[in-house]
Amino acid sequence: MPKITFSQSDGSSITVDASLDQSVMQAAVAAGIDGILAECGGNAMCSTCHVYVEPEQLGLLADLSAEEDDMLDCAEAERRSNSRLACQLPVTTDLDGLRLEVPDAF
Repeated sequence: MPKITFSQSDGSSITVDASLDQSVMQAAVAAGIDGILAECGGNAMCSTCHVYVEPEQLGLLADLSAEEDDMLDCAEAERRSNSRLACQLPVTTDLDGLRLEVPDAF
């Protein structure tokens, strides 16, 4: 099982085991990660699963879709070059060791 680490603004972090049949958002929700609300259930319609990916790990991820790109413009937290929606990131073995920062605001 790939391990994904979610860091909070207070410096704390939690590493979760993620199944290959779920998205990064689903793994976060299952583990009760603070700041990942997933209000739309993974349909890229709310940006409440906005995360910042460690810049050196961006190459592990598929490119942004137009839909995800548009939703990130609506996120409450600052959009950065490493912003992604966790619901649009399927868990793969390549993501083992992925490190994400959860923004303070959605």
